[in-house]
Amino acid sequence: MPLPLEHHVPLAPRTTLELGGAAKHLIDVSNEHTLIDALRWAEGENSPVLVLAGGSNLVIGDEGWDGVVLQISMRGIEHECTGDRVRVRVAAGEPWDELVAHTVAQGWAGLECLSGIPGSAGATPIQNVGAYGQEVADVITAVHLWDRRSEQRRVVSKDACGFGYRDSIFKREPDSVVVLAIELELHIGGEPTLRYGELSRSFEGRNSPTIARVRDRVLELRRGKSMVIDPDDPNRRSAGSFFTNPIVTRDVAEHVVAQARRHGVERDVPQYPVDDQHVKIPAAWLIEASGSRKGERHGAVGLSTRHALAIVHHGGGKTSQLVEFARVLADRVQQRFGVQLRPEPVFAGVRW
Repeated sequence: MPLPLEHHVPLAPRTTLELGGAAKHLIDVSNEHTLIDALRWAEGENSPVLVLAGGSNLVIGDEGWDGVVLQISMRGIEHECTGDRVRVRVAAGEPWDELVAHTVAQGWAGLECLSGIPGSAGATPIQNVGAYGQEVADVITAVHLWDRRSEQRRVVSKDACGFGYRDSIFKREPDSVVVLAIELELHIGGEPTLRYGELSRSFEGRNSPTIARVRDRVLELRRGKSMVIDPDDPNRRSAGSFFTNPIVTRDVAEHVVAQARRHGVERDVPQYPVDDQHVKIPAAWLIEASGSRKGERHGAVGLSTRHALAIVHHGGGKTSQLVEFARVLADRVQQRFGVQLRPEPVFAGVRW
C-alpha cells in the first residue's frame, strides 16, 4: 500500500498556537506499519523527521519544516481489570482529555487532575505531563515505542523512562524513538488526588468529592486561566505553560527573596520544597515580579490576560515575534532575579 504522502502542508492549523510554516512532506500515520514505512522513506530521502500529534506543545518556525512530518493518528483504548486495579493501554494518537473523561466516567481514579490538557496520549510520557497534583509518571507502567536506532519495537518499563519534572528519557533523546502506545494502571473506585493546594481548598468543609467532581473543578480552574481550548476565548492560541517552573538551590531562592525586597515586590516569594537542597519557584510569579503583566501585548503576541505563564498569539503573527517576546520575558527574570527560565514546548524549525 502506498504511503499517504502529502506535500507542502501548512502546519499552523495543526498546532494550538496556529503559527508556523508548512511541512515539505506530511504522512498520516494511522498504524505501526505506516510508521515504519514512513521512517524508512524519510531515511531514504535523507529528510529530517518531526513527530506531530495534537500540536499543543509545539512551536514551529516561520519557514516550516524542511523534511517529513509524521502526523500520529493511531487510535484505540483497551483495558483489563484485576481486583481493584485496571490496566489501560492507549494508542499514541488518542486525544488526552477524551481519555481522561472516559476513565473518570468508568470510575477509575488516577487521571482526574489531568483533565482539560490538550494534546495526545503519546506525548504525555515525553513531557511527563502534570497538573494539579498529578503526573503521568504516577500511573504509567509501560511505554510501547519504535526504536529508530535499532529499528525494533520495544516496551519500556516505568523505571526505564527516566521521569523527572516535565522530563523523561524520551525528551532528552527526541530523535531516538516514536511512542506507539502507553499503559496506565488506575484504581477502580479510588479516591481522587487532592495534593494541590488550590484544588484541595475548593473542597474544604464539604464531603469527600468524587473523581467526577474533581474533574469538573479542575476544568473550572483551567477555564479561569484560559488553559482549556475554547474557540470563544481570546487567549485560546497558546501552548499552555510556556516555561517550566525553575527548580533552584536554597541559596538562589534566598537571592530571589532579597531581590524581591530590593525592588519593592510586596508579595512573598512562593517556594515549594523539592528536597533538602532545592525548591521550586513558580515561573508565573517570577514573570510578574520582574515587571511583566498579564495582557501585555507586543504586536500580534503577548501574555494571556488570565495567566502569566501562557504566551498568546492573537492572530496574524509570526513565530519569530512569539519567540522574541518569550525571550524578553525570560531576560527580565534573569536580570532581576538571576534565574534562567526554560521553555516547555518543543521547538521545530526555530531555535530558542
